[in-house]
Amino acid sequence: MKSKKTRITFLFLFIIIATVLLAHFLGTQTNFNQNNCQYLRIHVRANSNTQTDQEVKYCVKDEVVEFLTPHIKDCTTFENAIETMQNLTCKIEEVCNKKLQELGFYYGAKATVRRERFPTRVYGDLTLREDVYDALIIELGEGVGDNWWCVIYPPLCFTYGNGDIEYRSIIYDIINKFFNKK
Repeated sequence: MKSKKTRITFLFLFIIIATVLLAHFLGTQTNFNQNNCQYLRIHVRANSNTQTDQEVKYCVKDEVVEFLTPHIKDCTTFENAIETMQNLTCKIEEVCNKKLQELGFYYGAKATVRRERFPTRVYGDLTLREDVYDALIIELGEGVGDNWWCVIYPPLCFTYGNGDIEYRSIIYDIINKFFNKK
């Protein structure tokens, strides 16, 4: 009989915790959809859509991701990520221009952090609906070619340390936030 009571108690607690987490998660998701302030995007726009400019874009993207990775690792909030990117725009341009010159291209790069309207985009399981988002925009030359994009914060395309990808769990974040409220 005690075993049955224990299982019922456990089930009851599980349902309560699951309900609280689900309510919090749905509230958070609604907030994300209405106000995309939780996502900081990155876009590297090619000079043009020629095959060469598209290849150059990917080479520059690799350098930028390598440069930004240690900086993003230390960003614990969206606001911190924005501030970090704003403080690094000149250095990001230097990284881009150095790579462009190594490749024999001298049309230059411009990096800015700004809000822009973007169409719906899908990255793995994440769908970012058409809306206005904060983004680090890197324009190579004229910047009129197709772009490579990802999300800087929360970090979806950056690796840390030994090359392993650091995955973030929204459920873990919610539980941690819920139980660590002071």
